[in-house]
Amino acid sequence: MEQTDMLAQERELAQRGYRAIAGVDEVGRGCLFGDVVAAAVILPPDLHLPDVNDSKKLTARQRERCYDAIVEQAVAWSVARVGPEEIDRINIRQASRLAMKLAVEALSVKPDHLLVDAETIDLDVPQLAVVHGDARCQSIAAASIIAKVTRDRLCTDEWDRMYPEYGIAIHKGYATKLHRERLLEFGPSPMHRRSFLGKLLDEQLTLF
Repeated sequence: MEQTDMLAQERELAQRGYRAIAGVDEVGRGCLFGDVVAAAVILPPDLHLPDVNDSKKLTARQRERCYDAIVEQAVAWSVARVGPEEIDRINIRQASRLAMKLAVEALSVKPDHLLVDAETIDLDVPQLAVVHGDARCQSIAAASIIAKVTRDRLCTDEWDRMYPEYGIAIHKGYATKLHRERLLEFGPSPMHRRSFLGKLLDEQLTLF
């Protein structure tokens, strides 16, 4: 099986004169609970991080190791969050795009080109939406890892302590059987996305 050249997009952009290429991705789009978290990462040209891949393909331990390597070697990186109330107000796609925009704007180095995982961002910066970008572009994969580790840490270190009855540290806010059962038992918390719950639990759950 032919291996994907994870630096192909970055190399092509570098040949066209771009120097600060930011990969951008988000995690938590499909969750019932908590923020959607986005990250933007600018890596040094020609830096190859062989273990960096789509965060969904890595174990938690592998992601933590990659996170440390990315943070240590990145030219710049940032994360941004958009919470449940805003997700309910503007919908999850727009909230994801907003989180990615905020992450790019928070970079300490201004990017001259963006590689975004299957999305466009409302910024006046040249950009390319790459379908399955987290499995095809190293910079997008790096952003997916930073965002995933950040969100997982929020789940285990902060949100699970705030709402221990839901098992957030276990399922990270996704619609697992355990999460659905706890929702039926306890009702939604202030950090649940109300716009997601009606379809999932139908009339079993009364929102309040």
